[in-house]
Amino acid sequence: MQYGLIGEKLGHSFSKIVHSKLADYDYELKEIARQDLDEFMNLKDFKAINVTIPYKESVIKYLDFVDELAQKIGAVNTVVNNNGKLYGYNTDFLGLKALIEKTGIEIKGKKVLILGSGGTSKTAFAVAESMSAAEILRVSRTESEGLITYEQAVTEYNDAEIIINTTPVGMYDKIGVLPIDIGAFERLEGVIDAVYNPLNSALVCEARQRGLRACGGLYMLVAQAAFAVEKFLNLQIPKSDIQKVYADILNEKKNIVLIGMPSSGKSTVGKLLANSLNKQFIDTDSEIVKLTRMEIPEIFKEYGEAHFRELESLVIANVSLKQNAVIATGGGAVLNLRNIELLKENGFLVFLDRSVENLITTDDRPLSSTIEALTERYNKRYDIYCSSADLIIDANGSIEENVNKVKEGFINENLSN
Repeated sequence: MQYGLIGEKLGHSFSKIVHSKLADYDYELKEIARQDLDEFMNLKDFKAINVTIPYKESVIKYLDFVDELAQKIGAVNTVVNNNGKLYGYNTDFLGLKALIEKTGIEIKGKKVLILGSGGTSKTAFAVAESMSAAEILRVSRTESEGLITYEQAVTEYNDAEIIINTTPVGMYDKIGVLPIDIGAFERLEGVIDAVYNPLNSALVCEARQRGLRACGGLYMLVAQAAFAVEKFLNLQIPKSDIQKVYADILNEKKNIVLIGMPSSGKSTVGKLLANSLNKQFIDTDSEIVKLTRMEIPEIFKEYGEAHFRELESLVIANVSLKQNAVIATGGGAVLNLRNIELLKENGFLVFLDRSVENLITTDDRPLSSTIEALTERYNKRYDIYCSSADLIIDANGSIEENVNKVKEGFINENLSN
């Protein structure tokens, strides 16, 4: 291996994709069991590597030189082999600082809670300290020197203004999980999550729902990778390249989720969008049919709506894990808030707002087989569609116009994110 990433579990990693966009070399993902780390590091059979969980602290003993910042933090994520001598750096520091600055969260003079006790937690402490935080507290499952418990955080330190999550809680494939109840923090202003897969963790989504500034760790990943490439190849990467790679990955990885009434064009628009953007197309109603081997009207007739909604939520929980997809949802999918929460973690939700007079009644849609039933559901659901959507488009035009509106809104969102 010449260049790459070492860690214990790397199935979720975007690092290979990021480095392929930043530099012209082969970058490998190498999973190493804890008992094999000693052999790998002593062999030194690499030009340069990045290091992730759980080895950011344990690699230090193998290094001939650790730069001052990494030494102070006590964690290394970048190692360069210079003629058999190993040099260690911490580019996570610069990546996290760049993410906080991009998000517009003010650290100076604020009380900061850092969730986690590992190498990234130490990096976050150093970043918050460098940005003049008034008070910094690290939170762990067990109390020890320099660490408070989660219970203490929500009862004794609930006046915290900034929360930085450095734990893997909420990371693929255990999405939808919160590391802490942010509702306990009445003075909270901003949330940063180092988790980047999913693109927006449950913690980030919850914070945004509350009107707070919040961002996941993808920009941090790209920025720290750029700083690592500078160490690897002894060159400088323009800041504009970091933003471009970040937007490119969002375009490639983020789902487009179409919500709206039956016959609003979700499946038709979705298929054309998927083809145009080289994404997989998924129709949640079709997935339910595959799962049950029954058509939708049959499920309603034999088991009722409540059972159908359970199946729908099961399917949505599964497809929410996917990336680079266009997902067309059933008309009533938004009725379960949990569905929306999960879809938002990897998705950009678009409401195809088609006027009720332009919707079509069909026998294969059990809840909208008559114009009266269709109108009633339209009126009941309209506000939910609007509040759930990241983008609302007037879908009364042609299919081509609707496709272009969604595509333009999606790309613009990723450029400005």
